Amino acid sequence: MTSVIERLQGDGPRFSIEFFPPRDEADEAVLWRAVRELEPLDPAYMSITYGAGGSSRDGTIRSIARVATETTLCPMAHLTAVDHSVSELRNVIGWYAAVGVRNILALRGDPPGDVYGDWTPHPEGLEYAEQLVELIRSLGDFCVGVSAFPYGHPRSPDLESDTKHLVRKFRAGADFAIAQLFFEAEDFLRLRDRVAAAGCDALVLPGIMPLTTPRTLHTTIKLSGAPASQRLLDRLEPLSDDPKAFREAGIDAVTELGEKLIAEGVPDLHFYTFNRSKATREVVTRLGLVPARA
Repeated sequence: MTSVIERLQGDGPRFSIEFFPPRDEADEAVLWRAVRELEPLDPAYMSITYGAGGSSRDGTIRSIARVATETTLCPMAHLTAVDHSVSELRNVIGWYAAVGVRNILALRGDPPGDVYGDWTPHPEGLEYAEQLVELIRSLGDFCVGVSAFPYGHPRSPDLESDTKHLVRKFRAGADFAIAQLFFEAEDFLRLRDRVAAAGCDALVLPGIMPLTTPRTLHTTIKLSGAPASQRLLDRLEPLSDDPKAFREAGIDAVTELGEKLIAEGVPDLHFYTFNRSKATREVVTRLGLVPARA
């Protein structure tokens, strides 16, 4: 199984895609339609998220297993420490290996029900993402990713502390990080610069969500943990009552964001797809990230 790092080596930037596990048969049909529509565009890798406390664990494992065995995609599975003992985590990691998955995104995870609530580790579990990185690396030849926060994790007192925590995850064995959502290219580039200034040359990748509706804009704001830039709000909010105009302006804005990041040498743009393919296909095509054979 090819690793994420291996897939990102070579000439030119790539793109990757993220899905969430299906809740029922209808969701599964939607997911696999998107997977099949994006597969011919040869993304560097694809990932499937993992619900807090393992609420979507079985769906993640089932879907990742299908990707590994039925597609040409390079799969990466998410894993969180929420409500899991070390023994349970070992089992999940073993399940991933058994279906041929060698790329794992290691996350501490948020408290179930309230992402800003108090974090309470499982009495027989782990407290920090860096411990999960160490556990995964101890169990096999895995390529391990972690999360990064352009505006700092909500529980970090300041950006300096947040950067030190990210670097500790790299020192624990993480191969790369995917940044949470942000609004301006400079927001991501400052994160990349902070990591480099801390003496760490690990790969940090930007996470991007196509802005197709006011809902996706508000979701991006919520997930980023920071207010949207006024420049972006001034551009999109006046179009909230015109779905077609909003979508067109949102796709333009995300395409421009991608252009700036590529110009700064980022090797991969990671797209959050909401299990749909159309907007991501539009953006990566406009950015020239689709191979000619597709």
